Order: sequence, then C-alpha cells, then structure tokens
Amino acid sequence: MPLAWDSFAAFPLLRWQGPEGVVAAFTSRRGGVSEGPFASLNLGFTTGDDRAAVAENRRRLCAAVGVDPARTVQNHQVHGNVVQVAEPLVGGYLDPQGELPQADALITRDLELALVALSADCVPIVIAALDGSSVGVVHAGWKGLVAGVIEETVTTLGPGSYAAAVGPCAGPLAYEVGEEVAVQLRERFGEGTAMHGTADLAAAAGTALIQAGLSPDAIEIAGLCTITDADTFFSYRRDGATTGRQGVIAYREEPDVEES
Repeated sequence: MPLAWDSFAAFPLLRWQGPEGVVAAFTSRRGGVSEGPFASLNLGFTTGDDRAAVAENRRRLCAAVGVDPARTVQNHQVHGNVVQVAEPLVGGYLDPQGELPQADALITRDLELALVALSADCVPIVIAALDGSSVGVVHAGWKGLVAGVIEETVTTLGPGSYAAAVGPCAGPLAYEVGEEVAVQLRERFGEGTAMHGTADLAAAAGTALIQAGLSPDAIEIAGLCTITDADTFFSYRRDGATTGRQGVIAYREEPDVEES
C-alpha cells in the first residue's frame, strides 16, 4: 500500500500498511503540546525541550496508533551500521530508564513490541517480512547508508522476502553536501545520487534496499523533504540544534473482529 496521510486522534501521520498486519506511521511536527522551536509534536528527549511535553507527545502518538508505551523501544543512533535485536525497555517509551540501545537499526520478531526511530533530516526506514514475522526500523544518514546499515538490517532479519517504506527526509534539491561526501554516495549508489552539490538520500536508501534483495515493487518512498517543508517537519539542517525530532513507529495492527 502506498504511503498516505491519515488522521489519528486529530493529528496527521503518514501511514504505510505493510504486509500481514505490520503498520508504520511516520510523524510530522503537528499535533503535540511542545512550544517555540519544538512546536508541536517533538518526540526527542535530548533536544532541550520540556521533558513533560515530550512525554505527552509520545503518549499521544502511542494512543493514536493503539500501542502500549511500555512495549515500545527506541534506538539511539550511532551513525554507522549497528543493528540490534530489540528488548523491552525499562520505563517504556514515556520514561525510559537506563541507556537506550546504541544502534542505527532495531529488529524484532516479537510483534507485541513496537519499534521507534527518530530523525530530523536523516532517513527513517521500515523493513517488514512479507509473511509478517519480523520488522525492523532504521535511522540512516549518509554515513549509515554508505556503511551499509540497510543491508545489515536485512541480513540480521534473516532469509526471506521483504517490503519497505522510506519516510520523509532531507530532499535532493535542498540537502547540500561537499564533494568528499558526494563521491562516497556516487561510488556506493550511482552517479545520480549526488549531483550539483546536493544528494538524494531517499534514492540512495531505495538503491540499498534493492541491493539487499528487495523487489523495487516492494519499496515505497515518501518523497517528502524535511528541509523545505518547515510547516510540516523538523529539520536540523534548516534550523540548527534547537529543533525537534519526528519519527516512525512500526507495530502490529490488531485485526478487526467482526460481530457474528
């Protein structure tokens, strides 16, 4: 199913109906309680925003998609190709205790767990097995893409067939890179990935997914730019360090039960 905007509990989420009941919802900056540069659905605790506001934003997201926050796990990206199997997080998503998993991607075969990745220009990606048996979320900047984080995630998920959704990220007309970055992206993903001083991270992610064995028909790309759409998305490149984080949550949707 293509990515499409939907409204959950009065705020917009970019929804992907994945295989066999796996769902991903990519957030925007709209619908939360944060103020100022973090307005309004900032999901990042480490941004300098009020912690209570961020916790309420996270609560609203979990409530909107019907996920228990205690069963929600988030990574802390290290901008490489580190993949970990997710484990329940003490304190849950609203008040995590201890260190978050230090990883660029999380996977799970326990579909009672919901996985979250945050971003503010980097590429959020969800990869789901076609039989619904496993799912992974990926945070991929240019370094992670070049390092092979997407391929490593598919390898860690194991043999099988997969579908994927590539969420909003820094777009090809606005994401400026130097030649030292551009040459690495071109060598890894082809000449069209970095041209005229800018780079196409979403296209690089799509190429990496194909290189990892996914069919092009099984890949959905949002094609939305976080830098140019200031009304909809947070952007580190546009606003600097004082900005919020959007994200993606991937979870198992409970099937509707028809009355007899």
